[in-house]
Amino acid sequence: MSAQAKEIVKNIKQGVIAPIYFLMGEEAFYIDAISNYIEKTVLDESEKGFNQMVLYGRDVTIDDIVSNAKRYPMMAQRQVVIVKEAQDLSRTIENLVAYVENPQPTTVLVICYKYKKLDARKKLSKAVKKAGVLFESKKLYENKIPDFIQATLASKGYTITPKASLMLTEFLGTDLGKINNELQKLQLIVKPGAQITPEVVEQNIGISKDFNNFELQKAIGDRNVLKAYAIIQYFGQNPKNNPIVMTVSLLYGFFVKLLKYHAVSNKANAAKVLGVNPYFIKDYQIAARNYPMKKVSIIISAIRDIDMKSKGVGASNTPQADLLKELLVAIFN
Repeated sequence: MSAQAKEIVKNIKQGVIAPIYFLMGEEAFYIDAISNYIEKTVLDESEKGFNQMVLYGRDVTIDDIVSNAKRYPMMAQRQVVIVKEAQDLSRTIENLVAYVENPQPTTVLVICYKYKKLDARKKLSKAVKKAGVLFESKKLYENKIPDFIQATLASKGYTITPKASLMLTEFLGTDLGKINNELQKLQLIVKPGAQITPEVVEQNIGISKDFNNFELQKAIGDRNVLKAYAIIQYFGQNPKNNPIVMTVSLLYGFFVKLLKYHAVSNKANAAKVLGVNPYFIKDYQIAARNYPMKKVSIIISAIRDIDMKSKGVGASNTPQADLLKELLVAIFN
């Protein structure tokens, strides 16, 4: 969880419960995590039947939400009203201001406002900040995903190798909900306390530990021409599982970081400057010896050219494998 999400959950555990939780933002995972925690823990099972209600934005109006929120709890200290998919009410959401300015103290109102956020200049945002909790769930950058994977598994007693973590990041992208689901599958398969390795990922997630973008990046960095060509040949035979857009994006990021590595005067700080796990700095050390700064600039230009061609600009209908071969020629020459 993010630091703010952890703080919200910690306060709820300690009995510090706000009358309003407005959960908004691009990353649905944290919104679901907080609302699910409230749904499961704020009321006892015996209280939920009469005092917990889940509404959906597409089925209700703001007036319906307010009407339910103003009810008094039955044989309980409080009631919980959770509004899921509240972004469907974006056109009228500001009408909630009057209730937020004077909320029912015995109601916990949770608004799940996914993929959108309130206008900070308007009244509702200011009112929620004053009366309750306004939480923005932001998308994680790709370079933060391995840390998320490691932290999520560590909280369950597992460890994961850096390479396995990168394989999952490359394959699953930045959708935390999707990542968490795959991690839960691994936890059912792997013994508690065990380490998740590339072999485990390959066997159970369906990602090749030898033929993937991470291994291609490493082969290029090492100037291992035979291995690099073997990998792109595999990609050409399995284009749906290895889209060129992912390969080009990763290689572009690698060489941009390599350019930064060349420019760093104090190499001891390189991992921090590049935003990478210190475990992988040796890959940049090797690549820096193989590719001088001037060559790196030329390669970045070549990657941009291939990116445009892959999108049909100047090379319509060129097979993915041919474009990748063209890119490797530009890199290794």
